[in-house]
Amino acid sequence: PRLLSQFFYADERVSRVVAEINGLDAEMDPQQYLVLLNQLHLSQSHLLAVIERIMEECIPTQRHSRDYLVKFPEELLVDNLGNHMLFAAECLLAGTFMELEEPDSVQLRPQARKLLCSLELVRTVLREQSLSQPSSYSEAVRAVLVQFDRLFAEFELRWVPQREVGMGSAPRQRGTHHQRVPRSYVSSLVAVKSPEEIYRQQEIIVLFCETVERALRLGYLTQEMIDGYEPLLMFTIPRLAIISGLLIYPEGPLSLEQSPEQMSRVFSPFYNLLKKIRDLLRVLSADELALLERSLCTAE
Repeated sequence: PRLLSQFFYADERVSRVVAEINGLDAEMDPQQYLVLLNQLHLSQSHLLAVIERIMEECIPTQRHSRDYLVKFPEELLVDNLGNHMLFAAECLLAGTFMELEEPDSVQLRPQARKLLCSLELVRTVLREQSLSQPSSYSEAVRAVLVQFDRLFAEFELRWVPQREVGMGSAPRQRGTHHQRVPRSYVSSLVAVKSPEEIYRQQEIIVLFCETVERALRLGYLTQEMIDGYEPLLMFTIPRLAIISGLLIYPEGPLSLEQSPEQMSRVFSPFYNLLKKIRDLLRVLSADELALLERSLCTAE
């Protein structure tokens, strides 16, 4: 049950697979090479998971902030992002990463080297600790874990190129260049959310909460349905939220007085359709609107 003991065996598996890959001629046995690569991916993923649990146990109050993850696309956070990051770092050092432009690769390579060196140091120190005192963590262990956690976070996300900011308020002169700040692997490949988009999505969350409160008040939903995670709610609440956003709270995130570019990306592709729906809703009487909302709460 000890995490350091779990680490020892996870680290052994990674080392064994790496040794097998190094001793294999990939051109002579490509099928076995792919099998070993898959084993390496799985064993590295397990090793990272154990290290993550060790950090939560050893340095819970010294972890680097991960608030920036809210900027990442949701689909990116479903997969094992940590393992993907380390694979990207290895490819960057090997010069085999084809998805990045060369300037970004050059800037990210030093970060990748520091991250991988830090991981090797973590593995060495944790391995020594697991063989000597598997029930406790030394100060050396804490120090290397803090450093690895920081480097990993920095590799995940460094701010995109920013403008140089002068000490005074004088206007920038023509010809002043942008300051190149190393970009992260994620922000180099996908569009991270801007602060404005994050705020718009928070407005949608508020709209959904207000929609649920109104639906409970009018008897469209019951607290038992919510407490029991009734599957129908996954359809009912968004349906009612569209009506609430167009009629009840018209100045909220579904406001059609703004341009599509000012709306959240969740709704902006449906701007014209939302206008048609709003125009149809406006001609309904109060009784007709109630009947419509009750109908949208059914499974039909």
